[in-house]
Amino acid sequence: MTIYLPIAEVSVNAFLLLGLGGIVGILSGMFGVGGGFLLTPLLFFIGIPPAVAVGTQANQIVASSFSGVLAHFKRKTVDLKMGTVLLAGGMVGAAIGVKIFEILTEMGQVDLMVQLCYVLFLGVIGLLMFIESLNAIRRSRRKDYVPRKRSQKGWVHTWPLKMKFRTSGLYISAIPVVLVGAFVGVLSAVMGVGGGFIMVPAMIYLLHMPTKVVVGTSLFQIIFVAAFTTIMHATTNYTVDAVLAVLLLIGGVIGAQIGSVIAVRLKAEQLRILLAGMVLVVCAKIALDLLLTPAELYSIAERVAH
Repeated sequence: MTIYLPIAEVSVNAFLLLGLGGIVGILSGMFGVGGGFLLTPLLFFIGIPPAVAVGTQANQIVASSFSGVLAHFKRKTVDLKMGTVLLAGGMVGAAIGVKIFEILTEMGQVDLMVQLCYVLFLGVIGLLMFIESLNAIRRSRRKDYVPRKRSQKGWVHTWPLKMKFRTSGLYISAIPVVLVGAFVGVLSAVMGVGGGFIMVPAMIYLLHMPTKVVVGTSLFQIIFVAAFTTIMHATTNYTVDAVLAVLLLIGGVIGAQIGSVIAVRLKAEQLRILLAGMVLVVCAKIALDLLLTPAELYSIAERVAH
């Protein structure tokens, strides 16, 4: 069943969009990521203009993340205080990111910059996470291996304005938490992602949060940042396609519940290496699209004044 998307100005199979939303929803529930790092490139691949893909799928992230976080609330694996501090930084970062997106759009470079950002961030984060997770799995398989508790002391303990996060069992400075949130907020607006693929590793390796509360806390923060980003894009850049958003949203909500069930059955190292593998595959596909000669060297686009 083909459906016309008025803002994207293309016709796409509705069941394909539902399926894409479902896949990303599963990722959301499994890994604590909004799934935008995967969904936005997939929308590129099926012909959705990058600017519309970025603005619209942030809306889908809200639904899939909300569905996923409900499951984590039931298991009491959400640190609300940590999520709120991350959110404070995320809102500021999202506002800055939308302004950057607007400037790039006016320059006519937004499509190229979005894709370059994906190659850069997905490549670096995916590679580092894959190597670390692979080493962790190898160590755990050794017969003489004794699990070593990760040090809870680090540079986050040397900064002022310390706060106690009881659910995470941490007493650290709020400054790096806000900075992480702000950085993810910028990425959310510019790249059309929830920022979970950056947020989750940062929470584990920089803030030293326990893995069991990272997923739910990340989803909690993503809900509000993605919602704010959607509103900003809709009112500033006019790139939110409601029809596309609804189809992705329906699939995402269903998928998130399935993903949260799968997450309980896998070990932390297995979750991280699966996420890293998917990040690297998407990165490679985008890089190839940028490097290979396109089928059509020229395209005609109409610029609409709003």
